[in-house]
Amino acid sequence: MIIGVPREIKTGEKRVAITPSGVDALVAHRHRVLVERGAGEGSGFTDQEYLQAGAILMDQARTIWEEAEMIVKVKEPIEPEYPFLKPGQIIFTYLHLAANPELTRQLLECRVIGIGYETVQSRDGSLPLLRPMSEIAGRASILAGGMCLEARHGGRGVLLCGASGVPPAKVVILGAGVVGTNACKVAVGMGARVSILDIYPERLSYIHDITQGHVTTFISNRMTIGEEITDADLVIGAVLIPGAQAPKLVTRQMLRRMRPGSAIVDVSVDQGGCFETTRPTTHEDPIYIEEGIVHYCVTNMPGIYPRTATLALTHATIPYVLQLAEQGYERALRENEALRKGLNLIHGELVCEGVAKSLGLPLAPNPFSSIS
Repeated sequence: MIIGVPREIKTGEKRVAITPSGVDALVAHRHRVLVERGAGEGSGFTDQEYLQAGAILMDQARTIWEEAEMIVKVKEPIEPEYPFLKPGQIIFTYLHLAANPELTRQLLECRVIGIGYETVQSRDGSLPLLRPMSEIAGRASILAGGMCLEARHGGRGVLLCGASGVPPAKVVILGAGVVGTNACKVAVGMGARVSILDIYPERLSYIHDITQGHVTTFISNRMTIGEEITDADLVIGAVLIPGAQAPKLVTRQMLRRMRPGSAIVDVSVDQGGCFETTRPTTHEDPIYIEEGIVHYCVTNMPGIYPRTATLALTHATIPYVLQLAEQGYERALRENEALRKGLNLIHGELVCEGVAKSLGLPLAPNPFSSIS
């Protein structure tokens, strides 16, 4: 198969979809890998490393899109890439369609085969291709939140860990999945007072056990959320419904009850965000203030650590890339249940239930769903 790896052009995105070692694995199986010149520079991988791994370097992204049977990316196609989309081409990347009706329309019209990393789901419910980025985003969210609390950014001037005779900051985490758990570990490690909310008691029990009771846990509902965030210095949005828009857990009215200069970091922004006041931002301009609260809502948060993120992502994705390349998408989707759940759209039809519900679009049956 001919596999294309274009350079990411989303603002602030320095990750690359495949490392040189990933290219080497594909070339060893006799696949052709087209890599755009400079694609790996932001993550510290040189063109020479890709050449040595067996990649074919290309000067223009357009040529890669024209020749490749499968495009492997990090982030969703954006407007300058729409003209490159072509029928029957496999697009394997983070799609996050539930919060992006225009991209969904474009992909449907172009009749591509869109497989979203974020909806590849194992039988136990885990999301193997989202997990590595969720781990990084969760840990990074506390660092970003600490920055937002600095006075120079409009924050309250609160240090997360406090000081001798001064209590630490209060951090509230909405969601105890992978993002929330990792945010919790870092916040506790920094000495903050942490409370975490989730609708699943078993997740809260796990958090309680691993932190030896140093974290306050709550079953999440409107009342407990409102009570907990009122005196919070930092609130982390870490809610995820696979494939669907994130629920709006914090309303504007609830936000008004928080102290001015407090901060929120909405990791759920890729799926629309869990705060009513969330709007997407970039690494170049990550912060805005609304209702007196400092907001950090960067849509590609792990991209600020591109080397770590690229290595973690490729380790997770390369087995699936290899299977798609070796078997073709039809056989791969038949044989791999997790990959089958990752199929969002195919030949002009939307087959991901979460996306269809979020956007109010017709849902077609997954052509491979009847296969056990």
